[in-house]
Amino acid sequence: MKSDVELGLKAKLRPIEDIAKAIGIKEGDLLLFGKYKAKISFKLLEEVKGKPDGKLVLVTAMTPTKAGEGKTTTTIGLSQALARLKKKAMVCIREPSMGPVFGIKGGAAGGGYSQVLPMQDINLQFTGDIPAVTAAHNLLSAMIDNHIFQGNQLMIDHRRIIWHRVVDMNDRALRKVFIGIGDKSTPREDGFDITAASEVMAVLCLAESVKDLKERLGKIVVGYNMFGKPVTAKDLKAEGAMAAILVEAFNPNLVQTTEGVPAFVHGGPFANIAHGASSLIATKTALKLSDIVVTEAGFGADLGAEKFFDIVCRQGNLKPDCVVLVATIRALRLHGGAADYTKPDVKAVDTGFENLEKQI
Repeated sequence: MKSDVELGLKAKLRPIEDIAKAIGIKEGDLLLFGKYKAKISFKLLEEVKGKPDGKLVLVTAMTPTKAGEGKTTTTIGLSQALARLKKKAMVCIREPSMGPVFGIKGGAAGGGYSQVLPMQDINLQFTGDIPAVTAAHNLLSAMIDNHIFQGNQLMIDHRRIIWHRVVDMNDRALRKVFIGIGDKSTPREDGFDITAASEVMAVLCLAESVKDLKERLGKIVVGYNMFGKPVTAKDLKAEGAMAAILVEAFNPNLVQTTEGVPAFVHGGPFANIAHGASSLIATKTALKLSDIVVTEAGFGADLGAEKFFDIVCRQGNLKPDCVVLVATIRALRLHGGAADYTKPDVKAVDTGFENLEKQI
């Protein structure tokens, strides 16, 4: 079996205009990023709102092992199977963060013959959405410290600032830092989170319009003042500038699978600290453009799927028509107490079904 990279590079990609045409998107509604990547325009987002929705399929998994159970591969593969059955299908998944890409976890563009392509672009910067989130987040960080430097009219308590900075990399040395040394700034403790963990990313993926995005950004709490009251991005008058940075990032990204199924790859909030799904605007737009949309929720069913139902569905008024629960023998062994989940263990598999039953 060839590696994912080899298979991805050998796949014959179709021009993104052809992929768009298959789901009724005109060339004038595309913002092109080369031959095989594009963003869809605001104009199209408005035009499709009145169309009926297709069916929504959510892919989740039982509590995963550290090896991963293949939710993304299943999501992409299922969309391709539906297309083989002559269904007008689309897939919606999250954008990969470069931290996991260069870490043990690797990329998040599927695997084998079930990938979104061009996978190397998607895994590395893509259309610049994650750098835009990084910039918008760190702009707010800069404005907090600058506000304190300029006289601190809001009386922000520098000991109670909860807004960290972000970087799209696993840089352990930056998790806790001390800033403001060497000039007239206020020295204080700070830290860097990974960009996918930014509240800006979560906000981007739940917003349904640029106006909604700006309002949500304004509600972000950055810390507390000397009287214990919350201070928001709106108090700092930061939401407009943040939204300006994110305007293009708000538009869903269109690519294709190894078999030419249209795919929206947009947004990437982590499921352990946010809602763990691709952008709501991408999913809702895909439902207007196709008969069946296959999407996935991060982590296991008891985390990502619950958040999809409790947060994403409520926010976007979505009602999944079907749920696919990925389960593997390897995972069943692990949750059944096997010392080595790579080796056969019938008793452990039997015991592991208790966990699978819980997820169902």
